[in-house]
Amino acid sequence: MTHTYHISGMTCTGCKATVTKLLSQVEGIQQVAIDLEKQQAVLTMQRHIDTATLKSALKDYSKYQLSDASTDHHVDMQPENTEEVPRSWLQTYKPVLLIFAYLLLITISIELTGDGFNGMRWMSYFMGGFFITFSFFKWLDPGGFADSYATYDIVAQRWHGWGYAYAFIELLLGIAFVVRLYPVLSNSIALIVMSISMVGVLQSVLAKRKIKCACLGAVFNLPMSTVTIIEDGLMIAMSGWALITLI
Repeated sequence: MTHTYHISGMTCTGCKATVTKLLSQVEGIQQVAIDLEKQQAVLTMQRHIDTATLKSALKDYSKYQLSDASTDHHVDMQPENTEEVPRSWLQTYKPVLLIFAYLLLITISIELTGDGFNGMRWMSYFMGGFFITFSFFKWLDPGGFADSYATYDIVAQRWHGWGYAYAFIELLLGIAFVVRLYPVLSNSIALIVMSISMVGVLQSVLAKRKIKCACLGAVFNLPMSTVTIIEDGLMIAMSGWALITLI
């Protein structure tokens, strides 16, 4: 038997993957088909499963709200309330721009209050702040990040656990850069990890795939674009330059 449900809160393919995984784990569910555009899920069941049980499967993700499509007619009657309001480029990438602005302000201020401005030292502080900040947002919802990351990263597509490992590596790199611990090793790992990440980003952008960028975890709905390439490219360039200078 099949039943159709309305699920609000799904904004990207990462959300689709998360909801599919959670509902598939419910005993008695044979197949889950998600229509992201219609915000619907068609479930094939061995036996009838009450709506409360299905809602319970999504309880750890409060943004996903499930209801029986047969009792949720207002979704079709008022489509104007479900349409996403277009956002400008500045509104879309405001979180990323603010993070970079704050990191620049803080790290430059630290350097100016020291014994003179040292470019390599500043770069280490900036990279440390970058990795720690971006890791923080990923750990707010590690499962959501791992699901979103698996939609485009070449390693996460083969090993789902890489999403969790990546967030942890970012945190360790951030600490290492801030305290300037093992700079050659830290920059080498950063160069390798960010280069691997860049492959998936480039593939998605060049293919013009409309997917969510997982750089700030599952907290912000940022589309994959050239901005993501610039983020990864900046870290690759900085770590590469640091290695050339150190070696």
